[in-house]
Amino acid sequence: MNRDMQVTEANFDGLVGPTHHYAGLSFGNEASARHQYQPSNPLKAVLQGLEKMKALADQGFVQGVIPPVARPDLRLLRQIGFTGNDVQILQKARKQAPELLSAACSASSMWVANAATVSPSADTADNRVHFTVANLNNKLHRMSEAPGTTAILRALFADERRFIVHDALPQTPAFGDEGAANHNRLYHRAGDPGLELFVYGYDAGKPSDGPVRYPARQTRQASEAVARLHQLDPQRTLYAQQNPAVIDQGVFHNDVIAVSHREVLFCHEHAFTGQQALFDTLRERLPEFHPLVVPDEAVTVSDAVKTYLFNSQLLSRKDGSMSLVLPQEAREHPAVWQYLQQLLADDNPVTDLQVFDLRESMRNGGGPACLRLRVTLTEEERQAVNPAVMMNDALYARLTAWARKFYRDRLTADDLADPQLLTENYQALDELTGILNLGAVYDFRQSQ
Repeated sequence: MNRDMQVTEANFDGLVGPTHHYAGLSFGNEASARHQYQPSNPLKAVLQGLEKMKALADQGFVQGVIPPVARPDLRLLRQIGFTGNDVQILQKARKQAPELLSAACSASSMWVANAATVSPSADTADNRVHFTVANLNNKLHRMSEAPGTTAILRALFADERRFIVHDALPQTPAFGDEGAANHNRLYHRAGDPGLELFVYGYDAGKPSDGPVRYPARQTRQASEAVARLHQLDPQRTLYAQQNPAVIDQGVFHNDVIAVSHREVLFCHEHAFTGQQALFDTLRERLPEFHPLVVPDEAVTVSDAVKTYLFNSQLLSRKDGSMSLVLPQEAREHPAVWQYLQQLLADDNPVTDLQVFDLRESMRNGGGPACLRLRVTLTEEERQAVNPAVMMNDALYARLTAWARKFYRDRLTADDLADPQLLTENYQALDELTGILNLGAVYDFRQSQ
């Protein structure tokens, strides 16, 4: 039996939450900093994401939805000293420490490439799909996502015979873990064991080897811990350091400078330290390995960060060809678009480009790849996923109507303490649990 016919690389996209706003919370993410304090449009943001999901599902790609974590995070605000009822806490935080209110209201869980690292059953010793929730401890607004993400993933992938969702690693800088945004899996046939390539920003034992201007968020120690939890074969597990110089240019995750799919690694020529040696090792262990390396003379690191060229999705069509899913910004940049036309003309697996308007996400520093978590599933595993989260015409219609009912078309940091917004958030998430059959994943009042 052809195992390629049994195994699918599914994409689960994050649903943008109702508190999507531009607070500039993510130091090292230059798009986030550029748009700080500008008004956002949560309704447009969620609809843009849903349109991408629906378009890909319509083309036959397996597409699911991951709901947002509950916001505002009142437990966090209580933990750091704000007291009173829900509204009082929000209003005190807005007056005394607005940046902390923004952190507690952040909708950053939409970028589910940071939700977890995923290893398929073909790679793991117990033949289950393993998820390790990212601790995201480099940023306060993201660190607080881990408990909510754990509950959500366990609601989506509940069958413990086929899935295991590990708790986040210890909340300490030595185990800083940013999830699948720093993880690649390369393989030739979909059902075969793959090579899992973990990319780290610095080794906690050698901090002087890391970047200088911006923080490196992923440690080698975290990557090694995830590999142990997932029971991976050490001979099929590799570790590479992201080039510290590109981190200092705004490449805060590996998925801003590289993306992989099957045997293809699409990356910039300055993506990794010791890049040629890494390629030699990959080719030795996977003879079909096919690097697509973009030279700096064609696209600079700065232009790659501005357009999120590498924060794209590579998807396989039934004939084996690949489609590259890009943000609108890539088409609007002359040098990047010129390079992409040459990529299509060259002899490689990429045969078409798909461009989506994701400006609301892009302005906060997240492109197509940030918005999705890849999960490779056998047919039996796919049938065990919560079916209510799989995108189709009916779900798209329900979620679009739901978003139009609850989401605002303008939001600023000043609005975050609005009691009416709090009520809207609770009502939206309460209704969403029914649409997606989530069960009790949200603790709306988050009482002490």
